This record gives sequence, C-alpha cells and structure tokens, in this order.
Amino acid sequence: MVQREVLLNRLNEWLQPELVRDYCPNGLQVEGRNEIKRILCGVTATQALVDRAVEVNADAVLVHHGYFWKSENPSIVGMKKRRLATLLANDVNLIAYHLPLDIHPEFGNNAGLAKKLGLIVEGQHTAAGTPNLLWYGKLPNPMTVSQLNEHVSHCLSRAPLIVSGGRENLETVAWCTGGAQGFIDNAADLGVDVYISGEISEQTTHSAREQAVTYVAAGHHATERYGVQLLGEAIREEFGIVVDYFELSNPA
Repeated sequence: MVQREVLLNRLNEWLQPELVRDYCPNGLQVEGRNEIKRILCGVTATQALVDRAVEVNADAVLVHHGYFWKSENPSIVGMKKRRLATLLANDVNLIAYHLPLDIHPEFGNNAGLAKKLGLIVEGQHTAAGTPNLLWYGKLPNPMTVSQLNEHVSHCLSRAPLIVSGGRENLETVAWCTGGAQGFIDNAADLGVDVYISGEISEQTTHSAREQAVTYVAAGHHATERYGVQLLGEAIREEFGIVVDYFELSNPA
C-alpha cells in the first residue's frame, strides 16, 4: 500500500510535468481514497476502463488521456458526467499524464514505441514548442516499404496505413506517437526516410509524397499503449503494489 501523495510525488519527480505546457492538467485529476493498493492502467479514461477499475476494486486509474482538455466543453453533462459519477461514487482516483508521458526517455510513449519496433534512438527534437517530443534514429535494419509494412504489422498486431515517399531503401526514421501527423514536415527537415505516428490527415499524404518521406500511420491508440505500461511497471517495482493494464481495442 502507498499513500496517494507519496505516489503522486514520485510520479511528478519522474515525469516533471511542470516543465511542459500541456492541453490538460497532469497528475491527479479526480481525487479518490488516500490509500492505494491497486492501480489499473489504460490509454484513455473511458467508461469501460472506469467500470473495470470498480470491478477489480482498483484504488486508482492511471492513463495517458484523462479529462478536462482545454478545448472541450467544461460542463459536467452526458458522458463526462457518467464517467465522473462512477469515479466519485466509488472513491477511485484518476491520474493522467499527457505530454510528460510522451517525452519521457524511459517510461514515455516514444520510448515504448521504439522498444516495440526495435528503433535505434539517436536523438530528440523540439516540436510544437515541446522539448524532446520528436524522436529520430534508424530502423532496426534497412527495409523496403513492403518490409516496413510487415514489420510494423507484426510488432503492433495491427496493419498500418502507409504512404510511400518514393524511396526504395528505407533506413533513417523519425517518430512521435498519437496525433502527431503534423510533424511530418519536421521529420522531412531532418532528412529521414520514414516518419511514424498514429493518425493521418488529408495533407499528410501530400507532404509525404512531395518530400520523399514514407509516412506510417500506425494508430493513435496502438502507438500510445506502451508508455503507461512502462510507467505501471516502474510503480510496481517502486512500491510493491498491484498494477494491471486494461487493453480496450480501438481502430483509430
């Protein structure tokens, strides 16, 4: 068992959210019980995840995508009301880290995706004003577009959407998990052969073709499953409490 404030202090020491300008509050978003014996991790604090936390008697939910985004309606109605009502009625804490969990060199989503795909990390760049958000390096070995497709499909258990940039031999790569398709121009400036992210927009296709960068849309959810799992493992090792991961399929 660990006291909530002790856990939060440790998480903040690791992730340093005060160094990042984010689109949502990082850390404790909904206060629950003070003593934490069990944590349930997930990518997004959906109703299904919250219900599962109640079912397994978790004291806290730890996610990458929490609540209270800057652009959303602040009214507590509908779906948001139901989710919050479930957390509050069952005294379950909601803890969320967004950008700090993307950029962390050990527990982050970019770090986790690199491990999953066998990418060789050479460095990080600032993107959209956030330091270390865009990572770059090399593929585990030179590949064709077809081989890259097979590799990503095998590693992530999900077929990606790929737009070829026209290069036959692919070796260098940049990546940023989730909805970071807009960074393809930053990747092109780095001169890489491949850019990997989660989602694709209409203009991403043109950027890929015209700048000779093969773009891989590997899935927002699929690319952001790993940071919260790595963080959960660190919590388990640090405090000796039960930490589980709940996978909720998402085609996006």
